[in-house]
Amino acid sequence: MGRTAMSQEESKTAPDMRPDYDRQRRCGWPEVIYGAGKTAAQISEGFRLLRQGAGDKEQAVFFATRCNGEQFAAVRIAWPDLLYDETARIIYNHKPKTSRGLVAVCCAGTSDLPVAEEAALTAELMGARVRRLYDVGVAGIHRLLAEESLLREAKAVVVAAGMEGALPSVVCGLTAAPVIAVPTSVGYGASFGGLAALLAMLNSCASGMSVVNIDNGFGAGYLAAMINNQSVN
Repeated sequence: MGRTAMSQEESKTAPDMRPDYDRQRRCGWPEVIYGAGKTAAQISEGFRLLRQGAGDKEQAVFFATRCNGEQFAAVRIAWPDLLYDETARIIYNHKPKTSRGLVAVCCAGTSDLPVAEEAALTAELMGARVRRLYDVGVAGIHRLLAEESLLREAKAVVVAAGMEGALPSVVCGLTAAPVIAVPTSVGYGASFGGLAALLAMLNSCASGMSVVNIDNGFGAGYLAAMINNQSVN
């Protein structure tokens, strides 16, 4: 069993953080740092605490989401081996040496890339093999139909789309895999910052679709990786 609590000495050095060292055992994956709103010092301390609680410190994968370049530059002073994906806005130590299964990550247009890449990299860091299908929106449906065989091969499919949010419903009709829909805040005025896409996805007639919050690429990638890992165990 992994560690379940911080020691008294650790609590003094990180009074703002209480890492859940037992989450790996309970849930299959350690905590992930949410970087938005945190200082670089807090993110750096989060990496230190997570690494400290890991069983295999060399193989363990840690990452922080929603980080900007300034945070990365500051955190890297203490952790020079860390990597940063500017599109996904994720700081991480390394990818797993092996991957398994298959998660497909689709997005309707290039403007959805930050959300789609957050999902794709999250799934990769959690050990899934990922294939990206970008710019396959319903306005040019032939682009999606050309990838039908890949959609059928996937264990889980993440679909990010803004504007009218129609793409996930179409994908659901092409694959037996669970589809995780991610509404994005891309679109003109009446898209209401992704609310139109969110409501369209929640009201979809397609079976086999789950919906995460607006722009929540991390949540979609995490769920897809869990489905993928369960299917190949």
